[in-house]
Order: sequence, then structure tokens, then C-alpha cells
Amino acid sequence: MSATTEAFNPRRSRWIPWAFAAGMLGLVAVNGMLVSAALTIFTGITVGRSFDRGHTYNHVLAEAARQEALGWRAELALVDGVLRVAVRDREGRPVAGTLTGTLLRPLEGAELPLELTEVAPGQWVAPLASARPGQWEARLALAGPEGGRFDARQRIVVP
Repeated sequence: MSATTEAFNPRRSRWIPWAFAAGMLGLVAVNGMLVSAALTIFTGITVGRSFDRGHTYNHVLAEAARQEALGWRAELALVDGVLRVAVRDREGRPVAGTLTGTLLRPLEGAELPLELTEVAPGQWVAPLASARPGQWEARLALAGPEGGRFDARQRIVVP
């Protein structure tokens, strides 16, 4: 046998077309998985009608400025399964009024209404016995004296 016939042996190179076919099938499989993930996973839209809400963003800024002008601050504390809320004005005086609120679980969207009881002017308590452990967002609305309205949102962690 000569050197050229030994170098070109048809039996030795039969696997080459199969390697190309396997590579192409692997590429098609990976691309299929990526297309499937792109169509079924998070769409990127977090708010319905986001375009319309974007046009009304000046109202959001005006509301934030109105609340800032009030100068009211809410302080939330979780002590022994009881949510304690204190609302004070710019000078540190308690702000009386009617406080309502809910707890919202950010990932699940579950809502838990708060039964707030005023224990002193500007101070409320709410038992959290039915709240599961984890992160919650307290959403509070205070209807204060002389028609003042104050909204507060704060994350709390229930142990």
C-alpha cells in the first residue's frame, strides 16, 4: 500500500458527516429551547397600560410634592406580632385621623387587610397573627384633620 491510500481510508472518515449532523441538531435544539423560553417567561410588562400611565406621570410627581409639602412621616415597627404605626408632622407632633391599610405580598399579590386600632393620638396598632412569615408591603392611608390625606408604603419582614 502506498502512503496516499493509507491516508485516505473511507472507513476511517465515515463519522465526519454524522458529526456535522449531530452539531446541527444540537444547534436546532438549543435555539428551540431559547425560543420557547422567550415566549413563555416574563414579558417585561409590570403595569397594565404602561404607555398611558407614563403620560400621566406628572400627576404622580404632583402627588409626591403634595405629600412632601404636608411634612407628615409614618414610622412602622413590628413588635411581637403587632404592627405599630406612628404618624408625625414636620415638628414631631402626632397627626390624628383615620388610618386604613392593607398588607400586600409583593411576589404573590396576596392582600391582608389591617385592623388598625388607634391607641393614642397619631398611634395605631394592628395584630399580624394571620400574616405568613416573609416580606410584606404595608400600604397605609391616613385621612387627617382638615381634609389632609397621606399615603405611606413601607416593606416589613414578618419573622
